[in-house]
Amino acid sequence: MLTSLQNPLIKDLRKLQKAKYRHQIDRLLIEGTHAIEEAHRAHYPLETVCATEAWIDRHPILTSTLEFYADRFERVGEAALASIATTNSPDGIIATAPRSRNRPPVFSIEGVGLALDTLQDPGNLGTIVRSAVGSGASGLWLSQNCVDIDNPKVLRASAGAWFRLPMATGLDLTETIASAKAVGARIVATSTDAEVSYWDYDWRQPSLILLGSEGMGLRPELAALADVSVRIPIEPGIESLNAAIAASLLMFEARRQRG
Repeated sequence: MLTSLQNPLIKDLRKLQKAKYRHQIDRLLIEGTHAIEEAHRAHYPLETVCATEAWIDRHPILTSTLEFYADRFERVGEAALASIATTNSPDGIIATAPRSRNRPPVFSIEGVGLALDTLQDPGNLGTIVRSAVGSGASGLWLSQNCVDIDNPKVLRASAGAWFRLPMATGLDLTETIASAKAVGARIVATSTDAEVSYWDYDWRQPSLILLGSEGMGLRPELAALADVSVRIPIEPGIESLNAAIAASLLMFEARRQRG
């Protein structure tokens, strides 16, 4: 069992708390039983798994599965695992995996996709990923300066859906929009001034939804590339909705119409 906080593996895994190091070695940190189970269900490769004896005692079958499935399985002390985790109360298991496994999505002529411009909040992004999978969205495109898709908070907020959604990041969304238009997709922006309600738009046609950052919204130069703008009707006195809520409403209305 690895118990020393100075163990080379423990020290190396602790570095994965930093985005710069995750990018440098192209690895991500997966925390918690549910997330690791979802990664395994999605056939997402696991490299190093670290678990405490207490966790192993509670999950003997999953332990056997991960010992066979992962490249490496290590028993670690409680303090060692806590030093790796980004949460205050880790549940006893952590894993590493390739960061770039989620390949860029190919826009489906029959689908609805989502492009995010400079979104900053990891909780919002994780919730959007969860809703995208739940609504059957075809993929997610993120502009430059968006929050890292491999941020541990994004993975936790996605409740395991992260491993099931094709995603691309660091993009010039003008090129993404051009590619979507080239395959016949309509570009849909949101605006409080739009005349068309999102209920009245025909989501049965292939569409790419554009959403902007929490504070600034969608950049005007991207909004100008949209084929149509839609609004989400809300009561007077409320300027806008949370980005994750807005995205979820749009994607599930698309699912309702298409279903």
